[in-house]
Amino acid sequence: MSEVKLSAETRTEFGKGAARRIRRADKVPGVLYGHGSEPVHLTFPGHDLLLALRTPNVLISLDIDGKTNELAIPKSVQRDPIKGFLEHVDLLLVKRGEKVTVEVPVHTEGDLAPGGNLLEHILDGLPVEAEATHIPEHVTVSIEGLDAGASVLAKDIPLPQGVSLAIEEDAVVLQVLQAQTEAAEGEGEAEATEA
Repeated sequence: MSEVKLSAETRTEFGKGAARRIRRADKVPGVLYGHGSEPVHLTFPGHDLLLALRTPNVLISLDIDGKTNELAIPKSVQRDPIKGFLEHVDLLLVKRGEKVTVEVPVHTEGDLAPGGNLLEHILDGLPVEAEATHIPEHVTVSIEGLDAGASVLAKDIPLPQGVSLAIEEDAVVLQVLQAQTEAAEGEGEAEATEA
């Protein structure tokens, strides 16, 4: 897992007006919280934060006002729905050796059985529990030769050492759907016409 160094400044202004001024200066407002401590309101350099958040579950080493260093992971990221720029970020304070629960992307390898079947991702990410400094960037599962009706359960996905599932083992992560053929669609239309 990659660790990204990022500088941050504490902020004392709050509200929409203050947030707009921060964004006009190409910065992003945010909050750091966790471990029962008071939330710390911060301002991050916009471009650096955007680059850091490209990696899922990135571990961020924060240099706050040049005085304190903290480790954090992204908890919530708000983006402008149209332009896509960052509006606000919530970071969760973590410590080395601490276990955290996060969702990691599921990558597939191999090809489905012939027949034009479709692979459906039931879960966008696999919830796992891992040490904060050793969160996997993704997990990989083989779908080689799976046919229509087959499913991949959470327990079927190999996990790196030190990582455990944070979801029921029998939860369906992926499933293979049968492709609809043109003949089947034609039959459905004929039945609808007769009715």
